[in-house]
Amino acid sequence: MIDHHDDDGRPQAAVSTAHREAQRIAAVHSYNIVDTPAEPRFDRIARMAAQVMETPIALVSLLDETRQWVKASYGLSITDVPRQLAFCHHAIRQPTVTVVENALCDPRFFDNPMVSGAPYIRFYAAAPLRNWQGHNLGTLCVLDRQPRRIGPEQQRLLEDLAAMVIDELETRRSMQELKQQAITDPLTGIHNRRQFLTLAEREVARAARYDQPLCLLMADIDRFKRINDTYGHETGDRAICATVEAIQRLLRPEAVFGRFGGEEFAILLPQADLAAALVAAERFRHAVRRQRLETEDGPIGFTLSIGVAPITQTTSLEHALQRADLALYDAKNAGRNRVRVFQAM
Repeated sequence: MIDHHDDDGRPQAAVSTAHREAQRIAAVHSYNIVDTPAEPRFDRIARMAAQVMETPIALVSLLDETRQWVKASYGLSITDVPRQLAFCHHAIRQPTVTVVENALCDPRFFDNPMVSGAPYIRFYAAAPLRNWQGHNLGTLCVLDRQPRRIGPEQQRLLEDLAAMVIDELETRRSMQELKQQAITDPLTGIHNRRQFLTLAEREVARAARYDQPLCLLMADIDRFKRINDTYGHETGDRAICATVEAIQRLLRPEAVFGRFGGEEFAILLPQADLAAALVAAERFRHAVRRQRLETEDGPIGFTLSIGVAPITQTTSLEHALQRADLALYDAKNAGRNRVRVFQAM
């Protein structure tokens, strides 16, 4: 018989298993639920499972790289278990319900610390939490301190309850995605105008409260219409994304960055006085100027104009936006590809 190996000499079956596990773990993390607080929607299902199966304990849990992490529990105070000790480590490998009638008689579990010690598990039954992609994310399991058996009908009920957990996970993720879409620019992934204004209002209030410097920048890609008209909207979108990436690489974590629409962006720099803001603006401008986009006609470059407006304790965000816009207009009129500061008349 011929053993098939990959380029590193590992058996292909082992590579395939490792790949599937990596995909499964990625699926678990895609729900953004591990290490989140308890939620009634999952607590209810754990409680229902214990009642329907007539067991003192029920758990809703997911398995990541190292842990069985418990999202909901009934009858047992537990947050996680090392994966190598978890019964569910075995259950997620099965397509159907896993049943252990008496853990003391099972060679996999008789010496498990949770069998020989508290909570003294004897009976265990688990339905895998299989998502629509076919990944077993974790389990809905019920436990008892006494050995017992369950029939096919009870196993089907456990599977139905596990399907309810998956439904709740999918609903939760969809709600998170909708919320994210409501505050994020779909092309670039940065804040949209609405979210920028919300976050900026908070920063303006904080700066006024603690008497800290704050500056607002308005930036606009120069001659953007010409890029669209000459090279197409797809190239225009790439120019927008390249601008965002160039600026993001230079931003401090506390900065607020948003797309105001089209080729216009707003950047709020907390704890930055005018001198610091000008240095940052010039860095942004130079970073964008160095960008090149490949087109059918060869690589093209583009530039950025920026208006800067300091925000004082008596300056509202609305007035700061107007002032930064005026400074941006001045930068455009002065020849583009430059930074201008709002000058009070």
